[in-house]
Amino acid sequence: VQLVESGGGSVEAGGSLKLSCVASGLVFSSCGMSWFRQAPGREREWLSHLNPDGTSLYADAVKGRFTNYRDDVKNTLYLEMNSLKWEDTAVYYCKSGVHGGQGTQVSIGS
Repeated sequence: VQLVESGGGSVEAGGSLKLSCVASGLVFSSCGMSWFRQAPGREREWLSHLNPDGTSLYADAVKGRFTNYRDDVKNTLYLEMNSLKWEDTAVYYCKSGVHGGQGTQVSIGS
């Protein structure tokens, strides 16, 4: 199983980014997928989970600002992030079960 995140970068507070996670080696359409992040000196934080049926759960910290969705043809999970805040600065990871990617850095300028 391989998960590869991309789309991170540096934006100003209030801006937007869209992250992608391309999956291989699994039956993507049958898998629940999650996003996590880890900021320097902090614990890894769960952000969202997307079920195969398209239903989602979000952490309070990102609810209303972040949206996850999937393209089962492209085996890709997305995280659309709006109204970004300085405290959203972190490395963002996607996960499926025990499998995770290497992460993509998101940096928010104040």
